Amino acid sequence: MATLEDSFLADLDELSDNEAELDESDGDDAKKDDEDIDMDMADLETLNYDDLDSVSKLQKSQRYLDIMQKVGEALGKASDESEKGTVLEDDPEYKLIVDCNQLSVDIENEIAIVHNFIRDKYRLKFQELESLVNHPIDYARVVKKIGNETDLTLVDLEGLLPSAIIMVVSVTALTTKGSPLPEDVLQKTLEACDRALNLDSARKKVLDFVESKMGSIAPNLSAIVGSAVAAKLMGTAGGLSALAKMPACNVQVLGHKRKNLAGFSSATSQSRVGYLEQTEIFQSTPPALKSRAGRILAAKSTLAARVDATRGDPSGTNGKALREEIRKKIEKWQEPPPARQPKPLPVPDSEPKKRRGGRRLRKMKERYAVTDMRKLANRMAFGTPEESSLGDGLGEGYGMLGQAGSNRLRISSVPSKLKINPTIAKKLKERNYAGGATTSGLTSSLAFTPVQGIELCNPQQALGLGSGTQSTYFSESGTFSKLKKI
Repeated sequence: MATLEDSFLADLDELSDNEAELDESDGDDAKKDDEDIDMDMADLETLNYDDLDSVSKLQKSQRYLDIMQKVGEALGKASDESEKGTVLEDDPEYKLIVDCNQLSVDIENEIAIVHNFIRDKYRLKFQELESLVNHPIDYARVVKKIGNETDLTLVDLEGLLPSAIIMVVSVTALTTKGSPLPEDVLQKTLEACDRALNLDSARKKVLDFVESKMGSIAPNLSAIVGSAVAAKLMGTAGGLSALAKMPACNVQVLGHKRKNLAGFSSATSQSRVGYLEQTEIFQSTPPALKSRAGRILAAKSTLAARVDATRGDPSGTNGKALREEIRKKIEKWQEPPPARQPKPLPVPDSEPKKRRGGRRLRKMKERYAVTDMRKLANRMAFGTPEESSLGDGLGEGYGMLGQAGSNRLRISSVPSKLKINPTIAKKLKERNYAGGATTSGLTSSLAFTPVQGIELCNPQQALGLGSGTQSTYFSESGTFSKLKKI
């Protein structure tokens, strides 16, 4: 038999062997992690952010080239089969439209990447421009137009920006701290501007193709907002099914551009409205009702997109009915309020309506009755001057108050008929009782007599309060009495 020491030594040997195996496995994992980190660092080193091709790769992808070639061929063909009704899922044209919707989203993301590249490069020349021109395509056009020019008065920006923004850009350029770009950096920036403009033209081409097929893809949505706006909504949302799943509040702001007001008032600017402001219904609505029209357009467009996504009505009847409903609601909002009906005159020589009598009515009359004091104040004696609060007829007049011979305002106290609250009456009684029991502050308990000189006495006896309830045990001024034994 093995002893206890031998078993302990065997356990220690097993533990040491397990630790060695764990150390080896940990070392292998650490080596793998180090290799991964080295590979990642190598990839980051090879990725040159100064090169536009390393960050923008969509235009050179085979998917982009194939879709744009198919779109060009489809636009070149005569659209004889545009009104086919139901589009099947296995139809190649329908698949191309779905691919175009996805490609339009990718193009938007690619434009944002190129816009960031342009801003990073051109920030050394004109840093304030990115806060003055927010839209990526407008920014690319302005950068391409300005280039390395320091005097913006020599650069014609008409047609690229509004006149107010042009004025602000010109004034800001005079105080900028930027310096001209090197030639190689300027060349990369201009190439990025050209790429952004090419991507924007490709996106417009894709939207034109989708717009030409909107009559068969989304007939109900096209009946409400039109084919052009329906294509833009679908392209931005990423397809008809994605648009159908989107809430109406998000559909309302699809395509919304951040506008730079350049210090002007935002009272007339339309906020929270995107592509829907390009619809015919929105444009024909009065300015005061455009915000409400945008909300109802977004709600009905979402319903129509859900009908089209399920192929519920290929004829577009539901879309036309929803459009008519929107038009009627907007017309209803513009109607004037109903005229006020004339109130019939009372019957001539008719007695006033009698009110119900009773204790409650009598109490109300007593509560709001005119007092004698107010009656005298409202009354004036003939040939007698009226006294006033400020004298000489100024201030509030007192009428016949105080004209009984003295200069005081007097009125006889008449007990009120109103019933006082018992709690309030009890408190008043207690207050009066406590106030009557107090003595004057000049009263002293010392008395000077000819026999004993100074003598202590009870001041209450001088007031005649030494008898009755005042001399009892519960008196406030009483003392303990000493009774003589008989």
